[in-house]
Amino acid sequence: MITAADADFHEPSSDTPTWAETNYFGFFDVETNLTGGIYLLFRPNLGVVTSLIVLNTKSATTPWGADFVDNRTHLPIPEPRSLLNYTLDNGLTVTTIEPNKVWRVQYDDGEGTTIDITHTGLMDGYDINDPEQDPITAAAQANAEANGFQWGTAYKGHFDQTGTVVGTVSIRGHDIDINCVATMDHSWGPRPERGVPEMSWLHAHFSEDYAIHAIFSFDAATGGNTYELAHGYVLDHGQVYGLHHGFGSTKRDAHRMPDHIVAELTDTRGVVHRLDGEAIGGYPWLFWMNMVGFTSFVKFTDEHGQVGHGEAMDLCELPTLTAPRELRKRTS
Repeated sequence: MITAADADFHEPSSDTPTWAETNYFGFFDVETNLTGGIYLLFRPNLGVVTSLIVLNTKSATTPWGADFVDNRTHLPIPEPRSLLNYTLDNGLTVTTIEPNKVWRVQYDDGEGTTIDITHTGLMDGYDINDPEQDPITAAAQANAEANGFQWGTAYKGHFDQTGTVVGTVSIRGHDIDINCVATMDHSWGPRPERGVPEMSWLHAHFSEDYAIHAIFSFDAATGGNTYELAHGYVLDHGQVYGLHHGFGSTKRDAHRMPDHIVAELTDTRGVVHRLDGEAIGGYPWLFWMNMVGFTSFVKFTDEHGQVGHGEAMDLCELPTLTAPRELRKRTS
């Protein structure tokens, strides 16, 4: 169960330098085809934070092909330390208005690119490790297994939250209004830079009343075209229903970007949700130096013909992608 205390830093479980605490804030604008992402990876035992900021309206094939990128890897964690309110040396300020519910995120690069958005949760944080919330975790624990897929150890603590995002973005003086439904997350736990399995982090937002979020595992050794559900939920008119079964697949373009996605997901009510998605933009995002997220902006259609939008982030380690195919199975 996520509590107000989980909005702030957690005490590291060890002195390992790879212990991490992360936040992701995403948003988009359909009219301009803009997707934006702010990803923060704190290494409290090292005293540094990685800050990644991307704004993109195109189908980019390289990290530098996006409209705007500002990646910093060794910014000092401000003292006194607080994940609730902080300002980094790159011009990013995060202010918690209500813990685990409302955040204001502001950024100014000093050269005409700014972000000023407020994320307001439409639900409580969805704890993937809580068997009372997540049926897949409950089933794993009932079978005396570990908590199941935790993205290695990186998701020892993790929640996702769908909410509204309202504000303004300016890309070198070009203003874009933001008013969308999107999904953020917060994670904490040991996060090594090698040995993390592949994962797809996907969401489809149809309205404030209906959204789907899913985490899938996949195997890059076989091309990574088949998804297996690890965790997820449906937000339906203010109620949250965990996903207990699901699968999906993707067709990729020549640059490994998810291009066409289909998924079938069943929630705890027995309701089946079918998604058919076509990529309308995207970029390969270096989340850290050894990890690339092939991130597509996707237009989704559900089984009732409703249209929504969201992201599909397929995360893979570079050593896995560069290994000869016959070696990938044992190195991934």
